[in-house]
Amino acid sequence: MRLLLIVLLLAPTAAFAVNPDEVLPDPALEARARTISAELRCMVCQNQSIDDSNADLARDLRLLVRKRLVAGDSDKQVLDYIVSRYGEFVLLKPRLSEKTLLLWGAPAALFVLGGLALVIYARRRVGKPTGTQLTAEEEARLNDILGK
Repeated sequence: MRLLLIVLLLAPTAAFAVNPDEVLPDPALEARARTISAELRCMVCQNQSIDDSNADLARDLRLLVRKRLVAGDSDKQVLDYIVSRYGEFVLLKPRLSEKTLLLWGAPAALFVLGGLALVIYARRRVGKPTGTQLTAEEEARLNDILGK
């Protein structure tokens, strides 16, 4: 029992950067703010959401998200507002649009091109001899070994 308690106390836990003074009194609005914050990239840390970052800019963005929610904006309106100010890069999962079509389509296009290249290569190899023909001496030696 003690060992379990020690393991649980020492186990790493998720450390969220949201400070207590940022939390909204309305649990529903706070849940929406956390959902939106998880979708936004910290512009300082770049591979963390603003919900996980301790950077000052991340704090400012968290406060901005909460301010917009309290003002009555929908989740989409909040995200659109943040994107209009910081660009698509602020989204951890970029939207599918004309600007990001190459980003979303490149992996599929490369996969198809790779498959086509393999098919073309395999078709060219079919029917071609893979080695050289045996000389008369090699053929005679092989027949001796096989007992023919």
